[in-house]
Amino acid sequence: METSSVKFFLIPSILLGLSIYGSVKLGAETYERVKANDQTISVTGSADRTITSDSVKWTGSFGRSADAVGLKDGNVAMKNDLAAVLKLLHARGVKDGQITIQPMSISPICAGQQNMPYYDRNGGPTCGTSSVSGYNLQQGIMVESPNVKDVTKLAQEAPTSLVQDGILFTSVNLEYYYTKLGDLKLEMLSEATKNAKDRAQKIAETTGSKIGKPQSAGMGVFQVTAPNSVDVSDYGTYDTASMEKKVTSVVRMSFLLE
Repeated sequence: METSSVKFFLIPSILLGLSIYGSVKLGAETYERVKANDQTISVTGSADRTITSDSVKWTGSFGRSADAVGLKDGNVAMKNDLAAVLKLLHARGVKDGQITIQPMSISPICAGQQNMPYYDRNGGPTCGTSSVSGYNLQQGIMVESPNVKDVTKLAQEAPTSLVQDGILFTSVNLEYYYTKLGDLKLEMLSEATKNAKDRAQKIAETTGSKIGKPQSAGMGVFQVTAPNSVDVSDYGTYDTASMEKKVTSVVRMSFLLE
């Protein structure tokens, strides 16, 4: 009878103990998984550089007007103007391989108050039912050069210099580029990654921890902006209006905490 009583109480006790052990073990494993999942830190690292453009693209144009019967003479004048423009460029050190001469465009001048042509369904300028009183002749020229400062100065002085020869020249645009941007991206990516790691470690130290292996890493946007600019784009920005530029590289990383 006593043996039966012992068995009666012993078996449930063993089962209860195993149940408690299993619950504790399962809870501990769950806690460890949650703890492992929660013990990460995510940071953003960045690197900045100031660079000077090493390439410039300058576009300009010149033109003349000719009456309805003087188109041939106007074409001859445009050829002479082009020769004068090229002479100036060569005198200022611009080489032939750096010059692109764009095709000359000819558009009619319409008689009457509305002297501007409109465009037909084929994209060509036309005066429609109005008569043609003359023509506007226009030619563009583009210079691409590593001599950034010289070409910039030339773009500023060319209109004044050429007008003395009766040539109406307009500097349309100056665009500045950096040709080693690919190499710079790699260098700055490394710097931004180190910055992210340093930031993560500083934050971890405030909690008495240290960072372990990185869990994820991704490159953010690469921005090329004017100095002191606050322009930011989700797709990146590339400023071409400034000779001096600020370059920013961003990376996002997460680390395990130990």
